[in-house]
Amino acid sequence: MTATVTALSARDLTLIDTSSPARRRSQPLPTPAILRQRLPLKAALAEQIEQQRNSIRAVLDGADRRLLVIVGPCSLHDPVAALEYADRLAELNAQVDDQLLLVMRAYVEKPRTTVGWKGLLYDPHLDGSSDMAEGLALSRRLMLAIAERGLPVATELLQPLAAGYLDDLLSWAAIGARTSESQIHREMVSGLDLPVGFKNGTDGSLAIACDAMRSAAHPHQHFGVDDHGLPALIQTQGNPDTHLVLRGGHAGPNFHSAAVAEAKAALDKQSIEAKLIVDCSHANSGKDPLKQPAVLDSVIDQRLAGDNTLRGVMLEGHLFDGCQPLKAELRYGVSITDGCLGWSATEQALSKVAARLRSA
Repeated sequence: MTATVTALSARDLTLIDTSSPARRRSQPLPTPAILRQRLPLKAALAEQIEQQRNSIRAVLDGADRRLLVIVGPCSLHDPVAALEYADRLAELNAQVDDQLLLVMRAYVEKPRTTVGWKGLLYDPHLDGSSDMAEGLALSRRLMLAIAERGLPVATELLQPLAAGYLDDLLSWAAIGARTSESQIHREMVSGLDLPVGFKNGTDGSLAIACDAMRSAAHPHQHFGVDDHGLPALIQTQGNPDTHLVLRGGHAGPNFHSAAVAEAKAALDKQSIEAKLIVDCSHANSGKDPLKQPAVLDSVIDQRLAGDNTLRGVMLEGHLFDGCQPLKAELRYGVSITDGCLGWSATEQALSKVAARLRSA
C-alpha cells in the first residue's frame, strides 16, 4: 500500500482554527538532576538515610521489635511550623527510640477528590500562583532540613514525575488509596530503593493494595523521564519492601482484630507476608483527629496480645489540634488540610505507648 497523504495541503490548513486560545500552556522546570545539584544530599546524610531505610526494613521484617510510627502534619504548608514540629519530634525520639521508630510525615502533595490546594510542591505561596519551581525547591530544602535533624522522612508519592526530585531524601513512602490501583504508580514503586506502603482502597477493599504489592515486587519496563528530563525507557528490578496500610473505608474502620485477621487472610491467599501498618486517621478515626489515640491503643492491645504482624502506625499530628480553611490570616501550627492531633496529645500518646511496650 502506498501513502496517499504526505503533507498538509492549503485546504487542510484552513480547517485548523488558530484563533482559539490554547487549552494548556507549559513552563519549563528544573530537571531533577539540576535541582539535586543545587540542593545536594551530602555523603554523611545519604549514609544516614540508607541506615534509616534499613532500620525501617528491619521493623517491617520483624527483625527489630520496635513499633514503626509515621507521624506528623497531614500536609506541610509552613516551613517554620514544620521545623518546630521536627525539633519536638527529634527530642521525643531520644526518649522513646528503644521502643518506637519515629518517622516524620513530610507530605508536600495532597490528592484532591475534585479541586483544592494540592500541596506545598504545587502552590508554596498558598495563593493559587502555582509557583512549582519554588515548590520543588522549597520541598527539597525542607526535607533536607528535617533529615539533618536526624529524623527519617516520609511522604506520599502522588505525581510520578515529581518523585525524582525527592526520592533520595525519603526513608519511607506511601501510595494513597486513590492511586494504589494505578499501574504507573506500581511501576514507579518497583524502582524505588525504600520501603513503600500501599493503602487499601477508599471503599475498604484489600484486593487493590494486594495486587499493587505483587506488581511492585516484580521488574518492569515502562515509559518515564530520566534525571535530565528526557523521555526514557525505565527498567526496574522490583521492590521487595512493600506492605499494606489499613486506613479504613466507606463501611468504617479496619483496625479491629477481626479486620486485621481478614487482611492477613487476604495477604496469605496471595502468598504475601503480612506486614501491616494501621493508619490511625482517615476512616479508622471517623475523620476525627482526636480519636487517633484510641485507635493507637487498640493496635497496642493487639500487639501485646501476640499479633506480631502489626508492625507500625500512622498518625496525623501538628502543633495544635484541628484544621483551618486556607485564608489570608492563618493560625500558626494548625493544618490547612485534614484535621490533626495537637503536639501535647501526640507526645502523651506516644510516651504512653512506649511505656506500655517497655513494661510488657
